[in-house]
Amino acid sequence: MEVEINRSTLTLMRGDITKQKRDAIVNAANGTLLGGGGVDGAIHRAAGPELLEECKRLRKEVLKGEMLPTGDAVITKGYLLPAQYVIHTVGPVWQGGDQKEKELLANCYKNALGLASEKGLQSISFPSISTGVYRFPIELASKTALSTIIGFLKKHPFGKVVMTLFSEEDYHTYQSSLEELIKEI
Repeated sequence: MEVEINRSTLTLMRGDITKQKRDAIVNAANGTLLGGGGVDGAIHRAAGPELLEECKRLRKEVLKGEMLPTGDAVITKGYLLPAQYVIHTVGPVWQGGDQKEKELLANCYKNALGLASEKGLQSISFPSISTGVYRFPIELASKTALSTIIGFLKKHPFGKVVMTLFSEEDYHTYQSSLEELIKEI
């Protein structure tokens, strides 16, 4: 599914984010930036060991040894990935649904798009952040992600934004949310 917003394109697709030929892909990272399971582990494996080394340097030099805060974003090279860059963001762990969790998730998308825009990038692929081991409900996550992306694109022409969804079920959830949201545009 594809919609145009302010001379930009928002696309939903099912696929493997590590195979996306975009300017940047987004990593649903953990705060250590040292890899892990799910999307994070897949991106680190596909990018090769140089990604881990750059993440270690970022953690030491930019973050002063601290973890990347939830909702924030940092950028690295893509190394062996078809994408030129990886934007790492830490999604919230679902704790039951206070407003702060939704805001933190929205910040992941907003900050990743802002960073890509600052770098002059024109295409980006996102996974469904926080809906795996972090247990964020997929329906709420899809509405949060898509409304944040649409809000950003309305104010900032960007280029191409792709939601790369792992399963057919996730795709259909995002498709339903997008159909609902575009009625409001």
